Amino acid sequence: MKQWSDLIKNLAMLTQFGLSLIMPLLICLGLCWYIADNTGAGPWIYIIGFFFGLGGSGMFAYKTYLRVVGRSKKENPSKGISFNRHD
Repeated sequence: MKQWSDLIKNLAMLTQFGLSLIMPLLICLGLCWYIADNTGAGPWIYIIGFFFGLGGSGMFAYKTYLRVVGRSKKENPSKGISFNRHD
């Protein structure tokens, strides 16, 4: 039964991670669609929205990476990879 609980927990975290990566892009493109439809701005506005959405998704991925690395260093400080050379 514990295996099913862990599986469901991991699946929920994976789904949340995927949604958190795609939502900034969709929100920015939706905002661009609204601007282009209501103000008559050209289709160039979608390019700007695309890059802002990618920036938001990239920032989320970077912050998640930092959180995971920080947590793994706290749990296993002796197993951390050190790139310092002591010759």
